[in-house]
Amino acid sequence: QVQLVESGGGLVQAGGSLRLSCAASGRTLNIYVMGWIRQAPGKEREFVGAINWSSGNTYYGDSVKGRFTISRDNAKNTLYLQMISLKPEDTAVYYCAARRTIGSSTYYVHSDDYQDWGQGTQVTVSS
Repeated sequence: QVQLVESGGGLVQAGGSLRLSCAASGRTLNIYVMGWIRQAPGKEREFVGAINWSSGNTYYGDSVKGRFTISRDNAKNTLYLQMISLKPEDTAVYYCAARRTIGSSTYYVHSDDYQDWGQGTQVTVSS
């Protein structure tokens, strides 16, 4: 199992920026993909983006493309989400998640694709 702890959330004005971090511990050698998934009040979870932990290849959900950037520091076992040009509709609890198993898919965009989850960090964007 991988333990995940997010940080960096907060309140920001529309158009502002924020960087989230996710520190991983435990069976980190087994990490295959790490992702960010968010959930706004009353809405279903939404895929934000993910990164292949070894290759660094990234992919994003359509609503954040061009505004959000995922990166990782393998030495620190830390995942980042840099968010710019934030909009009120980006308001949500942001979760980082880890997938430990190699699968046949190229992209892992569903919540069920991930086995380990952090507790989430709140991001609120005011208009």
